[in-house]
Amino acid sequence: MDIQAYSVRTVLFVVTHTLMMNSQRLFCIGFLLALMTLGAGPAVAAGPECMRPFTLALHDHGLLYSANSDAGIDKDFADELIRRSGCKVTVSFLPRARIWQLIESGALDFSTSGISNAQRERFAGFAWYFSNRYYLLVRKDSGVTSLGDFERNAALKMGVIRGFRYSESANRLVDTLQLADRVSQAGGLDPLYQTLMLNRIQGMIIEPFDYPALDERAIREVSNIIEFNDPAVPHGLIMSNKAIPQAEQEKWRALVNAMRADGTVGRIFEKYFKSDLAAKLVNF
Repeated sequence: MDIQAYSVRTVLFVVTHTLMMNSQRLFCIGFLLALMTLGAGPAVAAGPECMRPFTLALHDHGLLYSANSDAGIDKDFADELIRRSGCKVTVSFLPRARIWQLIESGALDFSTSGISNAQRERFAGFAWYFSNRYYLLVRKDSGVTSLGDFERNAALKMGVIRGFRYSESANRLVDTLQLADRVSQAGGLDPLYQTLMLNRIQGMIIEPFDYPALDERAIREVSNIIEFNDPAVPHGLIMSNKAIPQAEQEKWRALVNAMRADGTVGRIFEKYFKSDLAAKLVNF
Protein backbone atom coordinates (compact mmCIF):
# COMPACT_ATOMS: atom_id res chain seq x y z
CA MET A 1 0.00 0.00 0.00
CA ASP A 2 2.75 2.42 0.87
CA ILE A 3 4.41 1.75 -2.46
CA GLN A 4 1.13 2.24 -4.32
CA ALA A 5 0.36 5.46 -2.43
CA TYR A 6 3.83 6.72 -3.19
CA SER A 7 3.36 5.92 -6.88
CA VAL A 8 0.03 7.73 -7.00
CA ARG A 9 1.51 10.81 -5.29
CA THR A 10 4.39 10.76 -7.73
CA VAL A 11 2.09 10.59 -10.75
CA LEU A 12 -0.10 13.42 -9.41
CA PHE A 13 2.97 15.58 -8.79
CA VAL A 14 4.30 15.02 -12.29
CA VAL A 15 0.91 15.74 -13.91
CA THR A 16 0.33 18.86 -11.80
CA HIS A 17 3.83 20.18 -12.43
CA THR A 18 3.47 19.54 -16.17
CA LEU A 19 0.14 21.40 -16.32
CA MET A 20 1.59 24.34 -14.41
CA MET A 21 4.58 24.50 -16.73
CA ASN A 22 2.33 24.36 -19.80
CA SER A 23 0.12 27.12 -18.37
CA GLN A 24 3.18 29.27 -17.83
CA ARG A 25 4.33 28.57 -21.37
CA LEU A 26 0.89 29.45 -22.77
CA PHE A 27 0.84 32.66 -20.73
CA CYS A 28 4.30 33.60 -22.00
CA ILE A 29 3.35 32.82 -25.58
CA GLY A 30 0.19 34.89 -25.26
CA PHE A 31 2.10 37.74 -23.69
CA LEU A 32 4.70 37.69 -26.47
CA LEU A 33 2.01 37.61 -29.16
CA ALA A 34 0.36 40.63 -27.59
CA LEU A 35 3.66 42.52 -27.62
CA MET A 36 4.23 41.54 -31.24
CA THR A 37 0.77 42.77 -32.18
CA LEU A 38 1.38 46.12 -30.51
CA GLY A 39 4.73 46.50 -32.23
CA ALA A 40 3.63 45.21 -35.64
CA GLY A 41 3.20 48.72 -37.01
CA PRO A 42 1.51 52.06 -36.51
CA ALA A 43 -2.16 52.07 -35.67
CA VAL A 44 -4.57 52.89 -38.48
CA ALA A 45 -5.11 56.64 -38.52
CA ALA A 46 -8.46 57.76 -37.23
CA GLY A 47 -10.87 59.21 -39.76
CA PRO A 48 -12.05 62.82 -39.75
CA GLU A 49 -13.94 63.98 -36.71
CA CYS A 50 -17.58 64.54 -37.65
CA MET A 51 -18.04 67.30 -35.11
CA ARG A 52 -20.79 68.96 -37.18
CA PRO A 53 -22.40 68.79 -40.63
CA PHE A 54 -20.00 70.00 -43.33
CA THR A 55 -20.54 71.82 -46.64
CA LEU A 56 -18.98 71.12 -50.03
CA ALA A 57 -19.57 73.04 -53.26
CA LEU A 58 -19.12 71.84 -56.85
CA HIS A 59 -18.70 74.12 -59.85
CA ASP A 60 -19.92 73.55 -63.40
CA HIS A 61 -16.99 72.71 -65.65
CA GLY A 62 -17.13 70.16 -68.45
CA LEU A 63 -16.58 66.58 -67.33
CA LEU A 64 -15.70 67.67 -63.80
CA TYR A 65 -19.33 68.50 -63.08
CA SER A 66 -22.48 69.33 -65.02
CA ALA A 67 -25.23 71.09 -63.12
CA ASN A 68 -27.74 69.99 -65.79
CA SER A 69 -27.10 66.28 -65.25
CA ASP A 70 -25.80 66.53 -61.66
CA ALA A 71 -22.95 64.23 -62.70
CA GLY A 72 -19.23 64.29 -63.32
CA ILE A 73 -15.80 63.39 -61.99
CA ASP A 74 -15.94 65.76 -59.01
CA LYS A 75 -19.43 64.56 -58.06
CA ASP A 76 -18.26 60.93 -58.04
CA PHE A 77 -15.13 61.89 -56.12
CA ALA A 78 -17.09 63.86 -53.53
CA ASP A 79 -19.66 61.08 -53.06
CA GLU A 80 -16.94 58.50 -52.34
CA LEU A 81 -15.01 60.87 -50.07
CA ILE A 82 -18.14 61.58 -48.04
CA ARG A 83 -18.97 57.86 -47.80
CA ARG A 84 -15.52 57.04 -46.47
CA SER A 85 -15.52 59.91 -43.99
CA GLY A 86 -18.79 58.82 -42.39
CA CYS A 87 -19.64 62.51 -41.93
CA LYS A 88 -22.74 64.39 -42.99
CA VAL A 89 -21.80 66.72 -45.85
CA THR A 90 -24.24 68.95 -47.70
CA VAL A 91 -23.25 69.29 -51.37
CA SER A 92 -24.24 72.34 -53.41
CA PHE A 93 -23.47 73.95 -56.77
CA LEU A 94 -21.91 77.44 -56.89
CA PRO A 95 -19.94 79.66 -59.29
CA ARG A 96 -16.19 79.20 -58.93
CA ALA A 97 -15.49 82.78 -57.89
CA ARG A 98 -18.10 82.55 -55.13
CA ILE A 99 -16.61 79.27 -53.90
CA TRP A 100 -13.21 80.87 -53.33
CA GLN A 101 -14.80 83.76 -51.42
CA LEU A 102 -16.68 81.38 -49.12
CA ILE A 103 -13.65 79.15 -48.58
CA GLU A 104 -11.60 82.19 -47.56
CA SER A 105 -14.24 83.43 -45.12
CA GLY A 106 -14.80 79.98 -43.60
CA ALA A 107 -18.46 79.90 -44.64
CA LEU A 108 -17.73 76.89 -46.90
CA ASP A 109 -15.74 73.86 -45.73
CA PHE A 110 -14.75 72.10 -48.97
CA SER A 111 -14.69 72.30 -52.73
CA THR A 112 -13.12 70.17 -55.45
CA SER A 113 -10.49 70.35 -58.23
CA GLY A 114 -8.81 73.47 -56.90
CA ILE A 115 -5.30 74.64 -57.74
CA SER A 116 -3.03 76.48 -55.36
CA ASN A 117 -1.03 79.68 -55.41
CA ALA A 118 0.61 81.83 -52.74
CA GLN A 119 -2.56 83.81 -52.08
CA ARG A 120 -4.82 80.77 -51.77
CA GLU A 121 -2.43 78.91 -49.49
CA ARG A 122 -2.99 81.60 -46.87
CA PHE A 123 -6.62 80.57 -46.44
CA ALA A 124 -6.91 77.03 -47.83
CA GLY A 125 -5.32 73.60 -47.67
CA PHE A 126 -5.30 71.07 -50.53
CA ALA A 127 -5.38 67.30 -51.04
CA TRP A 128 -4.26 66.52 -54.60
CA TYR A 129 -6.03 63.89 -56.70
CA PHE A 130 -5.24 64.75 -60.33
CA SER A 131 -3.05 66.94 -62.49
CA ASN A 132 -3.49 68.40 -65.98
CA ARG A 133 -2.09 70.81 -68.55
CA TYR A 134 -3.80 73.86 -70.09
CA TYR A 135 -4.42 74.81 -73.72
CA LEU A 136 -5.35 77.94 -75.65
CA LEU A 137 -8.37 77.47 -77.90
CA VAL A 138 -8.22 80.10 -80.69
CA ARG A 139 -10.32 80.93 -83.70
CA LYS A 140 -8.70 79.82 -86.94
CA ASP A 141 -9.51 83.14 -88.62
CA SER A 142 -7.50 85.00 -85.94
CA GLY A 143 -4.29 83.97 -87.69
CA VAL A 144 -2.79 82.87 -84.35
CA THR A 145 -0.32 79.99 -84.50
CA SER A 146 1.56 80.67 -81.25
CA LEU A 147 0.97 82.21 -77.84
CA GLY A 148 3.12 85.18 -78.85
CA ASP A 149 0.88 85.83 -81.87
CA PHE A 150 -2.12 86.22 -79.58
CA GLU A 151 -0.36 88.54 -77.15
CA ARG A 152 1.05 90.81 -79.88
CA ASN A 153 -2.24 91.35 -81.71
CA ALA A 154 -4.03 94.11 -79.79
CA ALA A 155 -7.30 93.39 -81.62
CA LEU A 156 -7.65 89.92 -80.04
CA LYS A 157 -9.52 89.29 -76.79
CA MET A 158 -9.32 86.39 -74.35
CA GLY A 159 -12.23 84.81 -72.50
CA VAL A 160 -11.76 83.34 -69.01
CA ILE A 161 -13.97 81.91 -66.29
CA ARG A 162 -14.33 84.29 -63.36
CA GLY A 163 -12.29 83.07 -60.37
CA PHE A 164 -10.13 80.67 -62.41
CA ARG A 165 -6.35 80.50 -62.38
CA TYR A 166 -4.26 78.30 -64.65
CA SER A 167 -0.64 77.30 -65.24
CA GLU A 168 2.24 79.78 -65.00
CA SER A 169 2.41 80.81 -68.67
CA ALA A 170 -1.37 80.88 -69.01
CA ASN A 171 -1.68 83.11 -65.93
CA ARG A 172 1.03 85.42 -67.26
CA LEU A 173 -0.79 85.78 -70.59
CA VAL A 174 -4.15 86.42 -68.91
CA ASP A 175 -2.67 88.98 -66.54
CA THR A 176 -0.92 90.81 -69.39
CA LEU A 177 -4.11 90.95 -71.44
CA GLN A 178 -6.11 92.00 -68.38
CA LEU A 179 -3.93 95.09 -67.99
CA ALA A 180 -4.65 95.95 -71.62
CA ASP A 181 -8.42 95.49 -71.11
CA ARG A 182 -8.39 92.50 -73.45
CA VAL A 183 -10.02 89.93 -71.13
CA SER A 184 -13.71 89.04 -71.00
CA GLN A 185 -14.94 87.10 -67.95
CA ALA A 186 -17.85 84.68 -67.74
CA GLY A 187 -19.37 82.42 -65.12
CA GLY A 188 -18.71 79.19 -67.01
CA LEU A 189 -17.69 77.47 -70.22
CA ASP A 190 -20.96 77.77 -72.14
CA PRO A 191 -21.00 81.59 -72.26
CA LEU A 192 -17.36 81.55 -73.42
CA TYR A 193 -18.12 79.08 -76.23
CA GLN A 194 -20.99 81.31 -77.35
CA THR A 195 -18.93 84.50 -77.37
CA LEU A 196 -16.09 82.71 -79.19
CA MET A 197 -18.52 81.54 -81.89
CA LEU A 198 -19.82 85.10 -82.19
CA ASN A 199 -16.20 86.33 -82.55
CA ARG A 200 -16.52 88.62 -79.54
CA ILE A 201 -13.51 86.84 -78.11
CA GLN A 202 -10.88 85.07 -80.19
CA GLY A 203 -9.40 82.75 -77.58
CA MET A 204 -10.12 80.94 -74.31
CA ILE A 205 -8.22 78.58 -72.01
CA ILE A 206 -9.39 74.98 -71.84
CA GLU A 207 -8.51 71.70 -70.10
CA PRO A 208 -8.95 68.01 -71.06
CA PHE A 209 -12.33 68.07 -69.27
CA ASP A 210 -13.60 70.40 -71.98
CA TYR A 211 -12.77 68.17 -74.96
CA PRO A 212 -16.14 66.35 -75.22
CA ALA A 213 -17.92 69.70 -75.42
CA LEU A 214 -15.73 70.61 -78.39
CA ASP A 215 -16.68 67.37 -80.14
CA GLU A 216 -20.36 68.16 -79.72
CA ARG A 217 -20.14 71.73 -81.01
CA ALA A 218 -19.41 73.39 -84.33
CA ILE A 219 -16.65 75.21 -82.48
CA ARG A 220 -14.14 72.50 -83.39
CA GLU A 221 -14.54 73.44 -87.06
CA VAL A 222 -13.56 77.06 -86.46
CA SER A 223 -10.82 76.68 -83.86
CA ASN A 224 -7.30 75.41 -83.20
CA ILE A 225 -5.62 74.31 -79.96
CA ILE A 226 -2.24 75.66 -78.84
CA GLU A 227 -0.50 74.08 -75.84
CA PHE A 228 1.04 76.08 -73.02
CA ASN A 229 4.56 74.78 -72.41
CA ASP A 230 4.01 74.39 -68.66
CA PRO A 231 4.16 71.33 -66.40
CA ALA A 232 0.86 69.74 -65.44
CA VAL A 233 -0.80 71.55 -62.53
CA PRO A 234 -2.02 69.57 -59.48
CA HIS A 235 -5.72 69.88 -58.62
CA GLY A 236 -7.22 68.82 -55.33
CA LEU A 237 -9.80 68.93 -52.60
CA ILE A 238 -9.95 72.48 -51.19
CA MET A 239 -10.22 72.82 -47.39
CA SER A 240 -10.97 76.11 -45.66
CA ASN A 241 -8.34 76.98 -43.05
CA LYS A 242 -10.89 78.93 -41.03
CA ALA A 243 -13.39 76.08 -41.00
CA ILE A 244 -11.19 72.95 -40.86
CA PRO A 245 -8.34 72.74 -38.30
CA GLN A 246 -4.96 71.64 -39.65
CA ALA A 247 -5.07 68.34 -37.74
CA GLU A 248 -8.44 67.53 -39.32
CA GLN A 249 -7.19 68.57 -42.76
CA GLU A 250 -4.53 65.88 -42.45
CA LYS A 251 -7.25 63.28 -41.85
CA TRP A 252 -9.18 64.37 -44.92
CA ARG A 253 -5.94 64.39 -46.89
CA ALA A 254 -5.31 60.81 -45.76
CA LEU A 255 -8.73 59.80 -47.12
CA VAL A 256 -7.90 61.34 -50.50
CA ASN A 257 -4.50 59.65 -50.56
CA ALA A 258 -6.14 56.31 -49.77
CA MET A 259 -8.57 56.80 -52.67
CA ARG A 260 -5.62 57.38 -54.96
CA ALA A 261 -3.61 54.47 -53.59
CA ASP A 262 -6.36 51.87 -53.90
CA GLY A 263 -7.22 52.90 -57.47
CA THR A 264 -10.58 54.52 -56.71
CA VAL A 265 -9.65 57.88 -58.24
CA GLY A 266 -8.31 56.12 -61.33
CA ARG A 267 -11.54 54.17 -61.77
CA ILE A 268 -13.58 57.37 -61.48
CA PHE A 269 -11.53 59.03 -64.23
CA GLU A 270 -11.82 55.95 -66.44
CA LYS A 271 -15.60 56.46 -66.50
CA TYR A 272 -15.01 59.70 -68.41
CA PHE A 273 -11.71 59.24 -70.26
CA LYS A 274 -9.89 56.49 -72.11
CA SER A 275 -7.67 54.52 -69.73
CA ASP A 276 -4.37 55.96 -71.01
CA LEU A 277 -5.49 59.58 -70.55
CA ALA A 278 -7.09 58.77 -67.19
CA ALA A 279 -3.80 57.28 -65.99
CA LYS A 280 -1.90 60.35 -67.18
CA LEU A 281 -4.22 62.62 -65.22
CA VAL A 282 -4.18 60.73 -61.91
CA ASN A 283 -0.60 59.36 -61.84
CA PHE A 284 1.50 62.43 -61.12
